[in-house]
Amino acid sequence: MNIKIANKRYNIPTKHTTLLGTFDYIKQNINQSLTYNSGCKSGVCGCCAVVVNGVESLACSSFVKDGDNIEPLKNKKLLRDLVVEPIQKDMLKTTKSYLIEKSDENITTEDEKAIDILSNCILCSSCQSSCPVYATNPNFIAPYIYVRVLRYINDKKEKNKSSRYETIQKDGIYDCTLCGNCDIVCPENIPIKDSINILRNKSVQAGYEAKFVNSFINEDGFGFNPNF
Repeated sequence: MNIKIANKRYNIPTKHTTLLGTFDYIKQNINQSLTYNSGCKSGVCGCCAVVVNGVESLACSSFVKDGDNIEPLKNKKLLRDLVVEPIQKDMLKTTKSYLIEKSDENITTEDEKAIDILSNCILCSSCQSSCPVYATNPNFIAPYIYVRVLRYINDKKEKNKSSRYETIQKDGIYDCTLCGNCDIVCPENIPIKDSINILRNKSVQAGYEAKFVNSFINEDGFGFNPNF
């Protein structure tokens, strides 16, 4: 079986194994300098995310095939081989993606369900890697950030919700093209595109301008949206 990892070709025994298992085999038997991330090995921590044949995948839950081309995540600084820079911790702080002020409201099971899927984000950065907007604008807020912002806006335990809207306007929710790449590659099947749309609606309700309505109108009264 022949595969390519970080621009290097390897001939390995034919075996039904995960990509991560293949990385381990290569490191132990062929190339001890091969560098990659490994954590829980069960699809929970997200640190082993790579690009396989052009599509973001978790190495621990993807099976190797002959001819596979494995590359590091895109849109992030490459450190070595398959290892890229960590998640944007500063952006998480800037967008206040955490509990700011605890409310005294009673929390029901239904309230928990409202944020359940949004709480499943494992911060693997696959969505950021697949994002065409981030590829052209490094200041764009990574897709997983919006998921966390919405998670706390929807959380009844959070008393201070409004302060987050300001943080996602510039290089934010209206710069997204809604292409859906993030939804396709998310290992937790989180509806990221829908989350961004919801944040747009909630932003308008909070008093922020809906930028996509600023269309150019021609002499016939028809227009188009310059933001898409």
